Amino acid sequence: MEKQTQEATTNTPSKPKRPRRTNKRPKNTAQSSRPANADVAGNQETKGANTTKGKVWSIDDFPVAEVEGKLRFHDLNLPDRVIKSIAEMGFEYCSEIQAETLPMTLLGYDIIGQAQTGTGKTAAFLIAMISDFLDYPLEEKRPNNFARGLIIAPTRELAIQIADEAEKLTSNCHLNVVTLVGGLSYEKQKIALETENVDILVATPGRLLDFARSRKVQLGKVECLVLDEADRMLSMGFIPDVKSIIRMTPHKETRQTMLFSATFPKDIQALAQQWTYFPKEVSVVPKEATNQNIEQVIYTVEADQKWPVLKQLIQENGGQRTIIFANRRDETRDLYERLRKANINCAILSGEVAQDKRVKTLKNFKDGVIQVLVATDVAGRGIHVDNVQLVVNYALPEDPEDYVHRIGRTGRGGETGKSVSFASEDDAFMIPEIEKVVGESIRCEYMVDTNR
Repeated sequence: MEKQTQEATTNTPSKPKRPRRTNKRPKNTAQSSRPANADVAGNQETKGANTTKGKVWSIDDFPVAEVEGKLRFHDLNLPDRVIKSIAEMGFEYCSEIQAETLPMTLLGYDIIGQAQTGTGKTAAFLIAMISDFLDYPLEEKRPNNFARGLIIAPTRELAIQIADEAEKLTSNCHLNVVTLVGGLSYEKQKIALETENVDILVATPGRLLDFARSRKVQLGKVECLVLDEADRMLSMGFIPDVKSIIRMTPHKETRQTMLFSATFPKDIQALAQQWTYFPKEVSVVPKEATNQNIEQVIYTVEADQKWPVLKQLIQENGGQRTIIFANRRDETRDLYERLRKANINCAILSGEVAQDKRVKTLKNFKDGVIQVLVATDVAGRGIHVDNVQLVVNYALPEDPEDYVHRIGRTGRGGETGKSVSFASEDDAFMIPEIEKVVGESIRCEYMVDTNR
């Protein structure tokens, strides 16, 4: 890994926007350097009691050995309720992006982070936000629809995934998570804004703007703003909406802003500097564009042989969890019907599928109810599903960058995975461009249907 941590300007303030905790939790003592009563504020509304069978939970119930070169969550002086949720999620040591950003964001600094999907950046910004809200509870009552934390994501699937992780990390405290995305019931989301505390708001730009312009959600008191997958927002044309949303939030000098992006084109670099206040910059990107745990191969195949070769590949790989990518909705539909008729346990995920059904499909795929997911690039970025053993590019992507995002659905979290891409006379010309992005040659094999 190539790492870089630097200040974005030479005039960085000597202090963050508000005082924060010290870097280390005091050892062998119940004392904490956090603000007095911060970890017990709001306990009357706590969603998950901080007790186990009548015994008050403490960090001593979550022993994690010190390992050279690794940062434990213990070492960050997080609130006990956050540590308890982290323990319940099975995490012990920070990922690289978490280790690089949390010591600064927990002190209140703005951050500009470059990291690819699957690196743990979602937990990185959520832990910082949740810890801040627990350490500095609201001093006065405010209407439910005033958001404290705002997270903007470019796609519905990513927003729902972020909200799901936020629910897990807030399971032992009183903070509430509200999600606003298109394609799901507008009325239910409106009721949530009216009846629930909007401590953490996760939203896509379009739906959020609808609610904000009608003043059903108020952004004037946002304390922490997160922009995730900023480059994707740019490519999808969301930047004008995002600009309108940010103008509704407090000035950048009085809010904390965290911006994350897999790539930083010039437009995003300019916006990042415009939206953040003396930010710290962190880059955690691999020297190779693709995960070296992924075995990559390109099958050169005649167009009319793609389907039989794909069918044979899936049957040979037994019950492996597989994602098949196609470029067009009609191609996705055709593949889904063929797989279904071949008695292969599958589902479809594309923009034409209703949002509530897409949410259910993703859940079933994550839970192992579905073996094969046929998808357009709506699922190619930002979606984390454990133990995807195989990714198939039924057609090479039109944008070489999408190749990296597609195959990144496998080989996550240190696991190994395999990527198989079909190249016919229609798209084989894309191979050199993809190899240029990947930074290495990809093994090619000529394939035919052996059952012909």
